[in-house]
Amino acid sequence: MPIASTSYSAQVQFLQRQAASLLLYQSVLQSEVAIAFLDLLQAIRYTDADARGCLQAYGNYFHVLAAKNQNWEDYLITQILICENPFSRLAQQQEFEDLPRALIAAVQHDLQALQSLYECSSAVLSEWVQAVAHLPVSPVVWYQEQNGVGIETGLIKQHPEMTYIASWQQLENWADAVEELAVYYRQFGTGLFAEYQALRWQTGQFVGIRYPDPVKLNALVGYESQRDALLKNTEFLLSGETALHVLLYGSRGSGKSSLVKALLNEYGNYNLRLLEVAKSDLQDLPKIVEHLRGVPQKFIIFVDDLSFEEDDDAFKALKVVLEGNLTARPQNVVVYATSNRRHLIREFFADRPTPKDNTEIHAWDTMQEKLSFSDRFGLTLTFEAANQKTYLQIVKHLATQSEINLSQEDLEYQALQWATRHNGRSGRTARQFIDFLKAELVFFAKNNNTSAT
Repeated sequence: MPIASTSYSAQVQFLQRQAASLLLYQSVLQSEVAIAFLDLLQAIRYTDADARGCLQAYGNYFHVLAAKNQNWEDYLITQILICENPFSRLAQQQEFEDLPRALIAAVQHDLQALQSLYECSSAVLSEWVQAVAHLPVSPVVWYQEQNGVGIETGLIKQHPEMTYIASWQQLENWADAVEELAVYYRQFGTGLFAEYQALRWQTGQFVGIRYPDPVKLNALVGYESQRDALLKNTEFLLSGETALHVLLYGSRGSGKSSLVKALLNEYGNYNLRLLEVAKSDLQDLPKIVEHLRGVPQKFIIFVDDLSFEEDDDAFKALKVVLEGNLTARPQNVVVYATSNRRHLIREFFADRPTPKDNTEIHAWDTMQEKLSFSDRFGLTLTFEAANQKTYLQIVKHLATQSEINLSQEDLEYQALQWATRHNGRSGRTARQFIDFLKAELVFFAKNNNTSAT
């Protein structure tokens, strides 16, 4: 039955009409939190005799907010800032003065409607539930103190959304912020690219990576010249200059992939995005690049462990992206690939022409085409196998970072024993050794303390 208080009923009906009237920002109210909010409004308006449905709806609303670790008000603004719609997409490509007037009017209408929902705080909803369910006290209100900390690992929350959330809280009329919102979209983009720093291309679509590899540049030693060259090229990309596609090839375990991943933790707050594309999905590369064209972020397409078989479609797709075609190359996209092979296309002795061959007149040209494919990367960085000196340098650096207190002699002896018994000398082996050694020292320290007590 309808709730008893006509004032509550009128307010709830008004909010429901506002939600239904959205012209561009409908997706803001299609998220889990927003759906729980609207379900609660419906339950308050049409509560059953014992109000169990209303109480259950409030519990679900509280639960989803707690799971997001965010207030309703902040969550709503966040959804507006990442919303993909005709206005947010066009605002990234055109100056505000050139946007259609009807589009701006629609945004103003939607922002006014969403501001009404914003002003219906969790505290207000709790009071309504108390009145509807005839409770002696109001239900617990979810509230999270604002501290500027990211909501979920891997999502962009500290910069720049927190600044906009704070500024919008001071606005009397959100409709006055349309131009400011357009500037935000032009600078920071929308959708998954605004929400995640790391993504992958999977089953024909972009998927955000919630927990990207936390490896930092200061954890990587032994290949300083290669690191500096890659950093410089990445900074060219971020500054809008022409950056080169890069091939990192060499010994396994030398830190090629870690170096690329560490770029994200170094430059993620400078609009850099890392997009992982598996070799099996490289045939989609031209389509992926077109998706990235024109958005504000800068993209490193990361292809790990690259090599090809003869007549591989993925080879042809990557060649188009590296060499270009009639379509201009986007300035915000580069390919960084790692490989253990200098020549990326496998070659067999049977492929080499002999004077008796009569299948192809220019067979040597074909072979050279295969062998020189890696040259199509503008920058090639070589990672040679670590010698004993480099290996021990890496071990000492990682031991210092991990605060492992062993004599240099003991550390070096154990490190060399580990390399002999495991995977040989490499940065990866050094990391595995240090991780195991640290765990071992902590484990025995805890056991000794337990025994002593």
